Amino acid sequence: MTTDVTLSPALSGIARNRSRRRSQSTSRLNTATGHAVMVLLSIFCLFPVYWMIISSFRPANAIFETTLWPTSASLENYTYALNAIPIGAMLVNTLVVSAVVTVAQLFTGLLAAYAFARWRFPFDKLIYTMIALTWLVPFQVVMIPNYLLVANLGLLDSLAALILPHFAGALAVLLLAQAMRSFPAEVIEAARMDGAKSWRVLWEVITPNLRGTIASLAILIFISTWNEYFWPLLLSRTPENSVIQIGIQMFMTSEGTAWGPLMAASTLASLPILAIYIVLQQQVIQSFMKSGIR
Repeated sequence: MTTDVTLSPALSGIARNRSRRRSQSTSRLNTATGHAVMVLLSIFCLFPVYWMIISSFRPANAIFETTLWPTSASLENYTYALNAIPIGAMLVNTLVVSAVVTVAQLFTGLLAAYAFARWRFPFDKLIYTMIALTWLVPFQVVMIPNYLLVANLGLLDSLAALILPHFAGALAVLLLAQAMRSFPAEVIEAARMDGAKSWRVLWEVITPNLRGTIASLAILIFISTWNEYFWPLLLSRTPENSVIQIGIQMFMTSEGTAWGPLMAASTLASLPILAIYIVLQQQVIQSFMKSGIR
């Protein structure tokens, strides 16, 4: 009986150690499996970008090669693309339109979201619902009325025509209003007790604490505007007043597609937005980390 009493704790400790090691092994296996899946998904997502860049360096007689690395590299596609269309002017136009639309939608979205989240006024829920419903309406449905409005204003073939219909967006209002509703009301009340008015509360208290949401929303708006095609195609008359998406489409004609220059122009069009995305992505990560520390 004495032997059983003295061995039981030892056996129990061995069992616990085995269970702990088994749990650690399972955790490491799950982590390794998750990392492997993430690596495969990353390769799957990045391979088209890699293929676009590699194809942009292939000469015309090797554009349809299936090798992962070009047998011969050349810059003739970039030279042809730069001479065929004003890529520099188109990139600047696209950057200006995307930046202005992003800033405008964030500004109007913050104002409207603050009103819906912190104020009560007649028919506020009805107006909010109507704004939410406009988000479900495709832009192609209102494209013709917007075109007639822009034409009557004499803004055809101008950057202002590309910006004006996108000056405010329902998505920005909805996301920012939801974020502001979850913002601590005690912080706002403390700011008001210190004498801060609504304008100061919005820009000095709420907005700095929503940097993660604002940065994420800015990425979505910027990328969506950068990739816009139908609206610029309807309004643009000259390449100098057009955007890069229209320039890329110029390499696709009824006579055939110039794949090499098309890949070169697409690569050049991807570089600015990739750089901006990387910068804003770091801001999003830092904002989330800081909010987690708090």
